[in-house]
Amino acid sequence: MAKPASRFLRGVRILPPPVRKGVKSADLIDRRFLAYNAGRLREGARLLAEKILRPGVTVGLSLSGALTPAGLGVSCVIPLIKAGFVDWIVSTGANLYHDAHFGLGMRMHAGSPFLDDRILREEGVVRIYDILFDYRVLLDTDAFFRRVLDAEEFQAEMGTAEFHYRLGRYVAEREKALRLGEVSVLSAAHRHGVPVYTSSPGDSSIGMNVAAMRLFGRGARIDVSADVNETAAIVYAAKKNRGKSAVWIFGGGSPKNFMLQTEPQLQEVLGIADKGHDYFLQITDARPDTGGLSGATPSEAVSWGKVDPDRLPDSVVCYLDSTIAMPLLTAYVLDRAKKRRHSRLYDRRGEFLAFLAAGVRRRDLTERKKAGK
Repeated sequence: MAKPASRFLRGVRILPPPVRKGVKSADLIDRRFLAYNAGRLREGARLLAEKILRPGVTVGLSLSGALTPAGLGVSCVIPLIKAGFVDWIVSTGANLYHDAHFGLGMRMHAGSPFLDDRILREEGVVRIYDILFDYRVLLDTDAFFRRVLDAEEFQAEMGTAEFHYRLGRYVAEREKALRLGEVSVLSAAHRHGVPVYTSSPGDSSIGMNVAAMRLFGRGARIDVSADVNETAAIVYAAKKNRGKSAVWIFGGGSPKNFMLQTEPQLQEVLGIADKGHDYFLQITDARPDTGGLSGATPSEAVSWGKVDPDRLPDSVVCYLDSTIAMPLLTAYVLDRAKKRRHSRLYDRRGEFLAFLAAGVRRRDLTERKKAGK
């Protein structure tokens, strides 16, 4: 009698069909991405299409690295928003600042990383690795933001979700006036009610312009505590309403931590029992052994309460450049997953905060009863 095959030999046989002319990207991933980081990308793509993008899962997208100037906001993030695949976003301010260039009709150009930056400086050209643009793009974008920030609606204290939502309306108006189509993430998020947070509001040219306005007592006053509570409330509402929470991370850094810290905020700080996010997908080029947050694994996140230990099999890390992974994953889910109804979480922030506050009060009442007070 033949010895039964080991359980470790139940994976797909590695015997892919030849790549032929006209093959669809989703088929390429499913049938030819079988090992190494291609294999992890296939696992991540299937995790998205089969679990994360199902109804009842609240999907948070985090963006770090210069993704929007490379055109990924236009080509990927906006289609994902339109399909209902993104419920809330945490981004670096730089990504949102450079996103505005597109909505204002300004030009970015493909170039080379091997140029003399002294000459570029003399000719008024700014370089982001191999992306080139006129220095006046910065000056004109800054001028736009300062004009907008001088509007009466910005003379108040607000969190970054409200701040970006209001900015998005102005960018959308310019987008429409210039007949550009849908090219700005800020504009798309405004239209579809997707709250957009920045974990470090002062760390970008948007924050620099906010600071310049505050020097003369004008413009928005950013309430970072509102962001911490709102994001925690989004996750709390998702879990308590019998749903699940997923994090989809491009890069790492502060946006990754800000998105993941929602669970320690609930468990550690507010004392609300929970087990962590249900689904975790990260695209990163950071190694875990250097101790940086960008490379920290979902297994390590379990020790902080950020990821549900029972859901580790639903966690995938792919060590790959985001500019390669994002278009492939976007194409895959648009082909393999059904569009979802827009959750418009921006419109429900107040409701979620009240729900979270009620949860904290219930916990306090329970603790007092146990203590006999």
